[in-house]
Amino acid sequence: MRIGIYPGSFDPLTYGHLDIIERATKICDRLIVGILVNSAKKSLFSLEERTECLEHCCRVYDTVEVVSFSGLLVDFCRENQINCIIRGLRAVSDFEYEITLASINRRLAADVETLFLMARDENLFVSSSLVKEVATYNGDISTLVPPYVASRIRQTFSV
Repeated sequence: MRIGIYPGSFDPLTYGHLDIIERATKICDRLIVGILVNSAKKSLFSLEERTECLEHCCRVYDTVEVVSFSGLLVDFCRENQINCIIRGLRAVSDFEYEITLASINRRLAADVETLFLMARDENLFVSSSLVKEVATYNGDISTLVPPYVASRIRQTFSV
């Protein structure tokens, strides 16, 4: 069985993330969407809110499970019999960072492969940071995030 993980902070979940999730379900028999817990990072949404958004938007995929984890990704992979890490690539700027992570992960767990999926053209420059910046100034984020996430972002910024 091919078990994959698509790790990230998903703060907030974007159409780019959902595109990678959808395409990864065609590669993996089971896909874990792993929300990284990083207490040092200031997040827009709490871990619970990010989990809720992902579960809501991924409920159409029978083979997707949303979980959170902390620590080394490869340790989580070993503990859960995960044999493939899915990573999305957007612009060339992502490549250097992602290839470095893949190299370190391979050194730590040679039996876990990293697969890169290129973002679709419409998502090449969509990032969670960009979404937060546009939302900060009350800009239109409807083409960047699913409606459910957009409503949660609007609620967060209206407080």
